[in-house]
Amino acid sequence: MRRIPTHHRFTQWDGSQSLGMDADEILGAMANDLMEYGDLRWAMRNMLSRGMQIPQGGTMQGLRDMLKQMRDRKKQQLERYDLSSVFDEFREKLDEILDMERSRIDEWLNKDADDGDFSGDVLKNIAENNKQQLDALPDDIASQIKTLEKYEFLNPDAQKQFLELLNDLRKAMANTFFKDIENMVSNMSEGDISRMKDMLKALNEMLVKQIAGEDPGFDEFMNEFGDMFGDNPPESLDDLLEQMRQQMAAAQSLMNSLSPEQQQQLQSLLSDRFGDPELNAELNKLAKEMDFLNPEGNRFGFSGEERIDLDAAMQMMSEMQQMDELISQLQDAERAGDVDRIDRDLLKDLMGDEAAEDLDKLNEMMKALEEAGYIRPTDGDRWELTPRGSRMIGQKALGEIYERLKRQNMGNHAVPEEGRFGERVEDTKPYEFGDPFHLHMPRTIRNALDREGPKTPVRLKPEDFEVYRSESITSTATAMLVDLSWSMALRGSFQAAKKVALALHNLITSQYPRDSFYIIGFAAYAKELKAHDLPYLQWDEYVLGTNMQHALLLAEKLLAKHHGGSKQIIMISDGEPTAHLENGEAQFAYPPTPETIRATFKAVKHCTARGIAINTFMLDASYYLKAFMDEIARINGGRVFYTSPEKLGEYILVDYMQNKRKHLARRA
Repeated sequence: MRRIPTHHRFTQWDGSQSLGMDADEILGAMANDLMEYGDLRWAMRNMLSRGMQIPQGGTMQGLRDMLKQMRDRKKQQLERYDLSSVFDEFREKLDEILDMERSRIDEWLNKDADDGDFSGDVLKNIAENNKQQLDALPDDIASQIKTLEKYEFLNPDAQKQFLELLNDLRKAMANTFFKDIENMVSNMSEGDISRMKDMLKALNEMLVKQIAGEDPGFDEFMNEFGDMFGDNPPESLDDLLEQMRQQMAAAQSLMNSLSPEQQQQLQSLLSDRFGDPELNAELNKLAKEMDFLNPEGNRFGFSGEERIDLDAAMQMMSEMQQMDELISQLQDAERAGDVDRIDRDLLKDLMGDEAAEDLDKLNEMMKALEEAGYIRPTDGDRWELTPRGSRMIGQKALGEIYERLKRQNMGNHAVPEEGRFGERVEDTKPYEFGDPFHLHMPRTIRNALDREGPKTPVRLKPEDFEVYRSESITSTATAMLVDLSWSMALRGSFQAAKKVALALHNLITSQYPRDSFYIIGFAAYAKELKAHDLPYLQWDEYVLGTNMQHALLLAEKLLAKHHGGSKQIIMISDGEPTAHLENGEAQFAYPPTPETIRATFKAVKHCTARGIAINTFMLDASYYLKAFMDEIARINGGRVFYTSPEKLGEYILVDYMQNKRKHLARRA
């Protein structure tokens, strides 16, 4: 067993301590899956998926928890916002502008003209003309804005706010291609529009060179136009293209998430915002050249009531795109058991530092197992359990059984019978002829004083002698027969049988090195198994049969190599035999035939004649099965235990240790 330290130093937890990755705890956490499925890659994948409890307290979340958090967050966003409200801000701003303008028109219409002053009539005529233009505005907001671009405002403040509204629409248009576009379109003059055309033309030329495999000249491009890309400009052309792909995908997602009528309205709002045919042509060319990056957007079904403006909607669409990307990465990583498929920076941005640290720990798990010598890489990207790893799983299985016994106050060893040969124990007994003369002096002298009283010299007589008890430690050869038939898997017994076999192997090799232990698996045929192979052992759902006869004959052959000590068979099964050998071939039949029953009983008699005890642990208790097992016990003199998969290990461990030590002498 692993040595447990006896000295600890405790400090108050402040959240900053590093927990580290304990390879024993990691292997223990994935042992059940490994025993259940017999596939190390599957067990590792499940471990990465569910995370693990940290012994010092807390939980390291796995990919499944991260995936659930992202899906919940996405759902919250979808249930929060009303996407159709992106038009409300423009409608409200435009209504405010029109109210200001109509108020000025009313002032001019109601203004009294002085005698002989024709200016009042002129103003009224202008106001009347403007009023007619406003009254004739189309119903939809996009057409209203296009009409007002040619309208001459009477109210300077209304005109200023309308120009700001146009600037917001230009930003929204540019935002469908570029990030951080504030410096690109704010309060654009004719010179700014000309420079933006130059930038788009240079960008299109750079993309053509990139597609043709030529040097695109990115550094020269950024030297001339880098100030237009905000405080965090792209560092390479690939960086710029990825930013543009994300922006275009976000814009397309926004379009996809609107109704057809709303899509048409938004397109009308954003089209030809710069009023320059050449600039629009360059933008259209850019959109076509970007098709090779496949900037397709998703469709999100928003159902909330909270309002959101167009700028915030674009930012949210970018975040929703990132959520979908991270969800896809988490799904791929969970399916493949490969956390390298996850973009750590993206995970950190969306889920925070704690999630990024958990991802680091998941990455460290496999490294910790490899450094501890529990797993090793094989061909390709596969891993295998080392013999040391198998022993550790057996040790864990044994520890689990001990822990259950401790909780049940059954102790972890049986009280031995009295014996006259073997190792000394602390209990004593009166000396009998033939006992080893391991004299217990204090008890012997006390017996003499009790007999003659406290005086000197103390005279000893044979009846005063008291000796240490001793127990007989004999070597034991054990063959464990594990039923590998399909029914064991269907009833959930297969994993328990493998775990107890590993646990008993670990117990014997660590505490009883003079003992021998064999493992035999049987279904249609029986075969010897090595402890290292047990974690990978699978049942064969295509092979029918429970061939106890073959298993008993193979156990008899293996135990025949041992000429001293005791010999026993521990058989784990959940049903009666349904197969036997005839001329070396397995004959299957269900219900069992008389030939199968006779062949099995004959094998039991062979073992009995060679002094091999057969103790059977049955995981079912049907009437017919009880009758069959009782007959085996009658023939052999062994015992039959009826138990459940949960208690199988406790039964076998206690029985092994109870019958390991036999005292040969009893207190007189």
